[in-house]
Amino acid sequence: MVILTCMDTRLLELLPKALNLGNGDAKIVKNAGALVAHPFGSIMRSILIAVYQLQAKEILVIAHHDCGMCGLKAEPVIDSMLERGIPQETLDTLNYSGLDIKNWLHGFDCVQDSVKHSVNTIKNHPLMPEGIPVHGLVIDPKTGKLDLIVDGYQN
Repeated sequence: MVILTCMDTRLLELLPKALNLGNGDAKIVKNAGALVAHPFGSIMRSILIAVYQLQAKEILVIAHHDCGMCGLKAEPVIDSMLERGIPQETLDTLNYSGLDIKNWLHGFDCVQDSVKHSVNTIKNHPLMPEGIPVHGLVIDPKTGKLDLIVDGYQN
């Protein structure tokens, strides 16, 4: 099993307990928001390696309520970059080079929709073999309650 989840530290002990996992039971990939932001980025590569080289037979995308990426706007992040010494010229160069930095840094508006999007990206990836269930869940970071958003056993 491979799990894509958020890097939020509240999930460090809570998530394995909620899933009744022990050490070595699952490969865990973490990033801000449990997002597959790019179909050929490092997150998707890690998931594919888990499937093809580490014998993962199932994929879980597990986001959480009260996520910092929910509602995150790029502007405060960019302002913080500028305040911490990143030159405006660097941001301009990245934008001119084709990176839409505002879109790249933007979070999501609805955690359930974000989970559905990541599940869809994984499930329909051209390098993902057929027959691998991809589930989507949202966990409560206070209680550990898991809500099923996408049942990977259903088509």
